[in-house]
Amino acid sequence: MHPLLILRHGETTWNAEKRVQGALDSPLTETGVSHAKAQGQILGQLLAAGWDLPAWDIRMSPQGRSRRTAELALQPHGLVAREDARLREIDVGRWSGWTRPMIAEEAPGIFDDDTLEFYDVAPGGEGIVGLEVRARGVLDSLSAPSIFFTHGITSRVLRCLLQGLPASDFDEVEGGQGIIFFMKDRKSTKLTLQSPIPSV
Repeated sequence: MHPLLILRHGETTWNAEKRVQGALDSPLTETGVSHAKAQGQILGQLLAAGWDLPAWDIRMSPQGRSRRTAELALQPHGLVAREDARLREIDVGRWSGWTRPMIAEEAPGIFDDDTLEFYDVAPGGEGIVGLEVRARGVLDSLSAPSIFFTHGITSRVLRCLLQGLPASDFDEVEGGQGIIFFMKDRKSTKLTLQSPIPSV
């Protein structure tokens, strides 16, 4: 597998409200804009270290929060991303736009173990198996080092597959905004503004 940089969008208004977005959308908050700009600074560090990112295949989810994050992170470097619908966030069906208390009222106890498993059981949702199918599809389509601008659960499933883990382990891999995950040789490295530059 080619080296891959995976970026989640910056914080959105619904993230701040703990409202599940799924196939719906909400704008970046000021903090989310800062997250995206920090990712851009990390990309700048990689460019300064000699990474030939203009030659990489840069893709983004078509959802607004991902598109805006890509724009903020890439424009300072003269880079652009193309849309790939397979990078969209998992569809959570009827729970799209619901807050966690609303979900808990319909499904008592669903948050008792403090996991993200509710994404897999949302009524009318896509489920992790469905997400895995399109995640494998986008990974199988790669022919060069790549950059993905995507979403929280989609990022986790992609990173599971890249590390040889079952997609069902998505809740056990790290999340985060304003950072980048560098995937190479079945290993995941979290990049921040303070991280050493890894070898590509």
